[in-house]
Amino acid sequence: MNGIQWGYAAVLLVSVFVSAVSQVMLKKASQRTYASTFAEYANPLVVSAYAIFVGTTLLTVLAYQGIPLSLGPVLEATSYVYVTIFGVTIFHEHVGRQKLVALALILAGIAVFAVLG
Repeated sequence: MNGIQWGYAAVLLVSVFVSAVSQVMLKKASQRTYASTFAEYANPLVVSAYAIFVGTTLLTVLAYQGIPLSLGPVLEATSYVYVTIFGVTIFHEHVGRQKLVALALILAGIAVFAVLG
Protein backbone atom coordinates (compact mmCIF):
# COMPACT_ATOMS: atom_id res chain seq x y z
CA MET A 1 0.00 0.00 0.00
CA ASN A 2 1.17 3.49 -0.71
CA GLY A 3 0.82 6.51 1.58
CA ILE A 4 -2.54 7.56 0.15
CA GLN A 5 -4.00 4.09 0.67
CA TRP A 6 -2.80 4.10 4.27
CA GLY A 7 -4.71 7.35 4.74
CA TYR A 8 -7.90 5.83 3.36
CA ALA A 9 -7.34 2.75 5.53
CA ALA A 10 -7.03 5.04 8.55
CA VAL A 11 -10.32 6.71 7.60
CA LEU A 12 -12.00 3.30 7.48
CA LEU A 13 -10.54 2.30 10.86
CA VAL A 14 -11.79 5.55 12.41
CA SER A 15 -15.19 4.97 10.82
CA VAL A 16 -15.38 1.47 12.27
CA PHE A 17 -14.35 2.69 15.72
CA VAL A 18 -16.87 5.54 15.74
CA SER A 19 -19.55 3.15 14.55
CA ALA A 20 -18.75 0.93 17.55
CA VAL A 21 -19.14 3.97 19.80
CA SER A 22 -22.58 4.62 18.33
CA GLN A 23 -23.51 1.00 19.06
CA VAL A 24 -22.59 1.64 22.69
CA MET A 25 -24.87 4.68 22.65
CA LEU A 26 -27.75 2.55 21.36
CA LYS A 27 -27.12 -0.11 23.98
CA LYS A 28 -27.08 2.55 26.72
CA ALA A 29 -30.35 3.94 25.38
CA SER A 30 -31.91 0.48 25.36
CA GLN A 31 -31.19 0.06 29.05
CA ARG A 32 -33.34 3.03 30.01
CA THR A 33 -37.09 3.07 30.47
CA TYR A 34 -39.23 5.48 28.52
CA ALA A 35 -42.71 6.85 28.92
CA SER A 36 -43.70 5.96 25.36
CA THR A 37 -42.49 4.17 22.27
CA PHE A 38 -41.95 7.52 20.58
CA ALA A 39 -39.71 8.67 23.44
CA GLU A 40 -37.80 5.41 23.22
CA TYR A 41 -36.81 6.06 19.61
CA ALA A 42 -36.81 9.86 19.45
CA ASN A 43 -34.53 10.69 22.35
CA PRO A 44 -31.23 12.54 21.85
CA LEU A 45 -29.05 9.48 22.53
CA VAL A 46 -30.74 7.32 19.89
CA VAL A 47 -31.01 10.09 17.32
CA SER A 48 -27.35 11.02 17.84
CA ALA A 49 -26.28 7.38 17.50
CA TYR A 50 -28.11 7.02 14.20
CA ALA A 51 -26.69 10.34 12.97
CA ILE A 52 -23.23 9.00 13.76
CA PHE A 53 -24.07 5.81 11.85
CA VAL A 54 -24.90 7.91 8.80
CA GLY A 55 -21.62 9.80 9.18
CA THR A 56 -19.61 6.60 9.49
CA THR A 57 -21.34 5.20 6.42
CA LEU A 58 -20.22 8.24 4.45
CA LEU A 59 -16.68 7.83 5.81
CA THR A 60 -16.72 4.19 4.77
CA VAL A 61 -17.78 5.12 1.25
CA LEU A 62 -14.94 7.66 1.16
CA ALA A 63 -12.45 5.08 2.40
CA TYR A 64 -13.44 2.55 -0.25
CA GLN A 65 -12.44 5.09 -2.91
CA GLY A 66 -8.81 4.61 -1.92
CA ILE A 67 -8.38 1.08 -0.65
CA PRO A 68 -8.69 -2.28 -2.38
CA LEU A 69 -12.09 -3.88 -1.97
CA SER A 70 -10.46 -6.95 -0.43
CA LEU A 71 -8.98 -4.84 2.39
CA GLY A 72 -12.26 -3.30 3.52
CA PRO A 73 -13.82 -6.32 5.24
CA VAL A 74 -10.52 -7.07 6.92
CA LEU A 75 -10.37 -3.62 8.47
CA GLU A 76 -14.06 -3.71 9.33
CA ALA A 77 -13.41 -6.90 11.31
CA THR A 78 -11.67 -4.73 13.90
CA SER A 79 -15.16 -3.75 15.05
CA TYR A 80 -15.40 -7.11 16.85
CA VAL A 81 -12.42 -6.09 18.95
CA TYR A 82 -13.78 -2.61 19.72
CA VAL A 83 -17.25 -3.89 20.61
CA THR A 84 -15.81 -6.59 22.86
CA ILE A 85 -13.63 -4.08 24.69
CA PHE A 86 -16.62 -1.76 25.13
CA GLY A 87 -18.78 -4.66 26.29
CA VAL A 88 -16.29 -5.65 28.96
CA THR A 89 -15.32 -2.18 30.15
CA ILE A 90 -18.63 -0.33 29.91
CA PHE A 91 -21.27 -3.02 30.31
CA HIS A 92 -19.22 -5.47 32.41
CA GLU A 93 -20.05 -8.31 30.06
CA HIS A 94 -18.30 -11.63 30.46
CA VAL A 95 -16.05 -12.81 27.66
CA GLY A 96 -15.55 -16.55 27.76
CA ARG A 97 -12.75 -18.63 26.40
CA GLN A 98 -14.52 -19.30 23.10
CA LYS A 99 -15.01 -15.60 22.44
CA LEU A 100 -11.38 -14.89 23.28
CA VAL A 101 -10.27 -17.61 20.87
CA ALA A 102 -12.57 -16.18 18.22
CA LEU A 103 -11.13 -12.69 18.72
CA ALA A 104 -7.61 -14.09 18.54
CA LEU A 105 -8.48 -15.79 15.24
CA ILE A 106 -9.89 -12.53 13.88
CA LEU A 107 -6.73 -10.67 14.87
CA ALA A 108 -4.58 -13.44 13.41
CA GLY A 109 -6.53 -13.20 10.16
CA ILE A 110 -5.98 -9.46 10.03
CA ALA A 111 -2.25 -9.98 10.68
CA VAL A 112 -1.99 -12.66 7.99
CA PHE A 113 -3.74 -10.41 5.49
CA ALA A 114 -1.46 -7.50 6.43
CA VAL A 115 1.69 -9.59 6.00
CA LEU A 116 0.75 -11.71 3.00
CA GLY A 117 -1.74 -9.38 1.38
